[in-house]
Amino acid sequence: MPITLRIAVRDWDYITPLVLGEVVSDRLQLVVDRVGTLVSHVGKSDYDAAETSFSRYTQLCHDGDNSIVGIPNFIMRGFRHRCIITRKDSDIRTLADLKGKKIGVTGWRDSGNTWTRAAVRREGVGVEDAFWYAGRLTEAHPITDRLDGFGRPGRIEACPNERPMVDLLAEGFLDAVFTPFMPKGFFDKTSQFRQVLPDYRSAEVDYFSSVGYVPGMHIISFKAAVVDEHPWVMEEVSRMIDESQSIWLEKREKYADTTPWMIDELRRCAADLDADWKDSGIAANRRMIEDFAEELFEQKIMPRRLTVAELFPRFA
Repeated sequence: MPITLRIAVRDWDYITPLVLGEVVSDRLQLVVDRVGTLVSHVGKSDYDAAETSFSRYTQLCHDGDNSIVGIPNFIMRGFRHRCIITRKDSDIRTLADLKGKKIGVTGWRDSGNTWTRAAVRREGVGVEDAFWYAGRLTEAHPITDRLDGFGRPGRIEACPNERPMVDLLAEGFLDAVFTPFMPKGFFDKTSQFRQVLPDYRSAEVDYFSSVGYVPGMHIISFKAAVVDEHPWVMEEVSRMIDESQSIWLEKREKYADTTPWMIDELRRCAADLDADWKDSGIAANRRMIEDFAEELFEQKIMPRRLTVAELFPRFA
């Protein structure tokens, strides 16, 4: 008889076949809860598995927390060059132009912002080369501790009076903002904001050609007790997520009229990326995992570089 497992993930479009029951298993009944905010620690939650920040998972591994087990299935991936925005009237048009500037971030240790700083660091702008402010993106976002213990007066601080970063950017206090999701109205013709890089796609293709991967931000983690009792669930859940993505892509290629040029986007992705860019597992992601561990160390988020074996001991 199949076992039932509850998993919490964000509402990614390619999870739809999984949610609708198009992906099945004769050993596992997967109950998918779509959440707006990541589960902070699956081991202390009501879930058996959850989408998890790779950065925070790395911290738990470093701290010796054995209550959770991660699998190298990167449910959230994305290039980060597009995630740096500024005002339309700004003269900042390259990543190197960010040197000496005031930059807002939605969370200091966030995996996505770590990768964005990695991209900027490749262009000669390290943590010590700019002034950083952590805060909420808009008025609609909650006021929380986004420094997470990494604040340094004069270098890494909270936004003044916890004011929204879009307001500080519009007023000129901030020169740029790192954000994984664009603020409401960003894509309107009347928006006062734009991406720093006018042609961020070319920059991202060049980045992929150099490193060989699309950065991964989130993984799937399990309660260790579940994995200890049913070791096979890790591979089975990973398979089901990957199959859901495959089914979704096939449908997207067929029903490409969701936006007028989606078909061209699919064509360009196939031309610019290797066919295995979204593959799960250690072999396909070893360099990315090692580079992320390196960035966490270089950005002083982690005191040392964790190895692949430390992060994914049941796979490495």
